[in-house]
Amino acid sequence: MTKKFNDTFLKAIRGEKVTHTPVWYMRQAGRSQPEYRKIKEKYSLFEITHQPELCAYVTALPVEQYNNDAAILYKDIMSPLPAIGIDVEIKAGIGPVIHNPIRSIEDVNKLTDIEPTEQLPYIFETIKLLTTEILTVPLIGFAGAPFTLASYLIEGGPSRNYNKTKSFMYSQSDAWFALMNHLADMTIKYVKAQVDAGAKAIQLFDSWVGALNTPDYRYYIKPCMDKIFTALKGFNVPTIMFGIGASHLIHEWNDLPVDVIGLDWRTSITEAREKGITKTLQGNLDPAFLLAPWEVIEEKAKSILDEGLKFPGHIFNLGHGVFPEVNPETLKRLTHFVHEYSSKGQA
Repeated sequence: MTKKFNDTFLKAIRGEKVTHTPVWYMRQAGRSQPEYRKIKEKYSLFEITHQPELCAYVTALPVEQYNNDAAILYKDIMSPLPAIGIDVEIKAGIGPVIHNPIRSIEDVNKLTDIEPTEQLPYIFETIKLLTTEILTVPLIGFAGAPFTLASYLIEGGPSRNYNKTKSFMYSQSDAWFALMNHLADMTIKYVKAQVDAGAKAIQLFDSWVGALNTPDYRYYIKPCMDKIFTALKGFNVPTIMFGIGASHLIHEWNDLPVDVIGLDWRTSITEAREKGITKTLQGNLDPAFLLAPWEVIEEKAKSILDEGLKFPGHIFNLGHGVFPEVNPETLKRLTHFVHEYSSKGQA
């Protein structure tokens, strides 16, 4: 017997009545799962994403184990960059390392256009496999937002202060806007291919944009984000905006044609609503709580759910990704608690 498709996540985004608060976790696929760690002993991240059946297995595993209401495609925000001429390597314990960093307008002009289905066919084969044969929940596709991608491209890897990125932005503004525009166009084409393959929602990760102040965001970043989300509106799937330490930017995000704002743990749902944020909210348990005793986790999750239940449109999630040290049984228990507790609040 075919299992019924669970569209609770999509209903919540639209602000419709749901039987329970939907839940999924950023970085739910991988890291903390023993099955995934065993796979990583043999394959790198990029090697996994190049094998559709294996990648689909990793993507679906947390949904099967935790009973989550959505899956997020297993890949990295770096995945499309080789297609535009970036030499990127994911180094264990470090993260993405760029071997040909951007330093000038000449470097920006060397970037090529992306042809997603031709250059990255394995990604879309994975999506089709998941959405036609495996999942009974919506699949979330995703991409890195231009600022966060640019920070890696300019810094050459992870950074604590983004000094090179900001210096480039302030001192080479023509090159900066050319880079933003190129990355925006890449993102639009890349996301469209994910939607065409079957993704039911899209999240943009602007993980490090919180390093900017509001006026700089408004001038240097917001135009390209508006361009991206305006284009994505035409794809007829909901969109989610998420960043870390970016509470000061949520009003800017609220102005964008995006459907959901993801909160980290620094701003509560109530605070966001009191500040006039009207869109569906996603979040926002501090992932560090997942390492605490269950009683502590339950109390904090209850508080978040109580706030979310006051208004239509809440998706339970973490304020960032799952830590490798988290016990998968904790996530399973938390999902069950979110479903059970919120179902009483929805009654």
